[in-house]
Amino acid sequence: MERFTISLDDQLAHEFDALIEQRGYSNRSEAVRDILRAHLDRLRETMDENAQCVANLSYVYNYHERDLAERLISLQHDHHDLTISTMHAHLDHEHCIESVMLKGRSRDVRGFADVISAERGVRHGQLNLVTVEVERPSRQVHSHLKPNH
Repeated sequence: MERFTISLDDQLAHEFDALIEQRGYSNRSEAVRDILRAHLDRLRETMDENAQCVANLSYVYNYHERDLAERLISLQHDHHDLTISTMHAHLDHEHCIESVMLKGRSRDVRGFADVISAERGVRHGQLNLVTVEVERPSRQVHSHLKPNH
């Protein structure tokens, strides 16, 4: 393991310590490692559009928006190669939340998320994407997805 030292002004150090306490980290090093991993993952995602990924797309939509539920289902069917699973929940008499598990090339997954989020009546669309390495064991007929470090 490699060590390095950083300097923070008092205000930033105070805010960072508050974040550490709020998130339950036992020390600054754990928090810095997680922040670095997340930043490097985002950088990899933007640099390699062909990278394989797994992702969760969550969005809220108005159930009464004309034909929206049917359009969303149709889009998922049109992209069945990306869609693993969908969970749907009712928030109130007008709004639903859906969470769609996806896998595929990051460019394709982002494109699909953009199309869903742009549908009239969809609100609060958010994509959480994790790049993965695809392992194909020699004796297995299925593939394994391994998160990148």
